[in-house]
Amino acid sequence: MAQHILVVDDDVSIRDLINDYLVENGYRVSCAANGTEMQVVIQSDTVDLIVLDIKMPGDDGFSLARMVRQTSDVPIIMLTGQSHEVDRVLGLELGADDYLTKPFSPRELLARIKAVLRRYEGTTERDAEARFKRENELRSYHFQGWELSTGARKLTSPQGVRVELTNGEYALLVTFLKSPRQVLSRDQLLESSRLHDDIYDRSIDVQILRLRRKIESDPNEPKLIRTERGAGYFFDTEVTS
Repeated sequence: MAQHILVVDDDVSIRDLINDYLVENGYRVSCAANGTEMQVVIQSDTVDLIVLDIKMPGDDGFSLARMVRQTSDVPIIMLTGQSHEVDRVLGLELGADDYLTKPFSPRELLARIKAVLRRYEGTTERDAEARFKRENELRSYHFQGWELSTGARKLTSPQGVRVELTNGEYALLVTFLKSPRQVLSRDQLLESSRLHDDIYDRSIDVQILRLRRKIESDPNEPKLIRTERGAGYFFDTEVTS
């Protein structure tokens, strides 16, 4: 089955341009002019990648990317204005996988889509089954009042509130909980959390930032996920299971 690309842009001419070019190259495409239409597509169909414009009336691309990342690891390529570096950095921090500045050529967009999708592919069915079995073993981890149940993939705060994790955040947290107070390099985190093949090192930093925002009392002064400059990260608390 053809891979499904969702294009979210309030400019109908850009939507039509991307739609026609991607369809010509074998993709299935859905288009949305705003966040409401985007949600309708996501809730009714499986999406393999989202092309998301930043500057839109109402909910902009940043707020939509943040909303998607609360529940999904679907790849996102953001369309930004020319020379807006702040937009690009913020987009990556919110979990975007790549960005493209306007005006752009459909050919370059297609190349970036193929590159991002390759990072999310490559896991064999056998690896997926093994990962599912490991991650669904009945086990609970406890740290500073938090509880992570791997059987239900459920993270509960000290106040008893369930905190939703994306697949990448969940895999990263499990990796830290298995090796508390042990410095883990970016390569070790990539390998042990099995986030995605051929993913960039900076993506680990983005995942760390997003996870800190969910479990740290002050993400700007992290006490749980600490940075060891030049070496990697470590989970600085006692963990019981």
